[in-house]
Amino acid sequence: MTSVTEIHSTHIGPQTGIEYASRDEITALQIARAKNTLRHAYFNVPHYRKAFNEAGVHPDDFRDLSDLARFPFTDKEILRSEYPFGMFAVPQSQIVRLHASSGTTGRPTVVAYTRNDIENWSDLVARSLRAGGVRAGDKVQVTFGYGLFTGGLGAHYGVEKLGATVIPTSGGQTERQIQIMNDFQPDAILGTPSYMLTVLDRMRADGVDPRETSLRVGVMGAEPWTEGMRRDLEDGFGIDATDIYGLSEVMGPGVAQECVETKDGLTIWEDHFYPEIINPETGEVLPDGEYGELVITSLTKEAFPVVRYRTHDLTRILPGTAFSMRRIDKISARNDDMIILRGVNCFPSQFEEIIVEDKTLRPRYQCILSKKGRMDHLTLAVEHAPGCSAEDITLATQRLSKQIKDRIGISVQVEVRDRVDSGEGKAKRLLDLRNQ
Repeated sequence: MTSVTEIHSTHIGPQTGIEYASRDEITALQIARAKNTLRHAYFNVPHYRKAFNEAGVHPDDFRDLSDLARFPFTDKEILRSEYPFGMFAVPQSQIVRLHASSGTTGRPTVVAYTRNDIENWSDLVARSLRAGGVRAGDKVQVTFGYGLFTGGLGAHYGVEKLGATVIPTSGGQTERQIQIMNDFQPDAILGTPSYMLTVLDRMRADGVDPRETSLRVGVMGAEPWTEGMRRDLEDGFGIDATDIYGLSEVMGPGVAQECVETKDGLTIWEDHFYPEIINPETGEVLPDGEYGELVITSLTKEAFPVVRYRTHDLTRILPGTAFSMRRIDKISARNDDMIILRGVNCFPSQFEEIIVEDKTLRPRYQCILSKKGRMDHLTLAVEHAPGCSAEDITLATQRLSKQIKDRIGISVQVEVRDRVDSGEGKAKRLLDLRNQ
């Protein structure tokens, strides 16, 4: 069997500065770590041993990064089928923490961490926050939810690792969030962009100028968001807003991070994660620069290694700019959120791009799929900006309906409402009621 220490037997210098290593150094490190990960998964996780054998591959067949395409994918259904502990690769005595997904769309996925996993995770979140503009000595308000969700505790440990001060407010209780923001004077805030818009609106409704807060930067993630939402948040709070990316199944927040100086996509921390882009229909690996589904292989995970995990996030791989490690383009859609309406494929993010162009509308919306007779029917519920008159709402409804028809090519029922409740935390953009 492969020992846990064996997985970390190959290093190229200290971790500090690895983001600036040459492409050859990064590739050599990825090959060594991927080889160890494949062996660790094969010899310690029954699912991987069975899946590799059925695919006719063995870890010893891996010699170059291109060989990874020979190995089978992992997806959320596989993780759910092994609930709760079937994918763990170390004994229970070495596991120091468990996290889990919400399980709102089925059985939850459970992930585990060794002490070394937690250290690596903390280092990566600290690295991400620094790239996003947070500095040692800052006070950081964390509005991600704490508990089994990876966001709150993942961010918390990273803030501490950076040498900053955590204000662990967790999610919700918006009035309390604003009070703490006023009293504790944080320099940075972390949370979902949709919830930050909720905070922004509440402050304005309360007669508070959001630009007068102490905030300098915001690091936002846990859901796709658009450049229009970034503009609203940056203009509204007077901050720099950057994107952080992660998945519970891969690690949590801190898999990739946008740099505050460039804001041109998320640098993926390639010393710990190997990215691929595939055609979501065929599974074919696509070259850098082409859009497809992001697939990630963990390179240093001990308790819960993942091999070729299908994220369902649609993006592309780009060359590095701020760092030598490659970037992934901003994720604005998921292929499992794709809506097929009367033969036309569309995504919630396409509606959002149109919504943010209209100043009478807020980027708080929900796509509601239902049945009318035998046909699928889509209602787009959108929240209007404060102070809109009945005439403003009527005109906004007409404009949005026409823009969707002209630009996407489908007719949808638009409802402009006072309030769209898509959640105070991670926004639920698609509600499918067709089988109810």
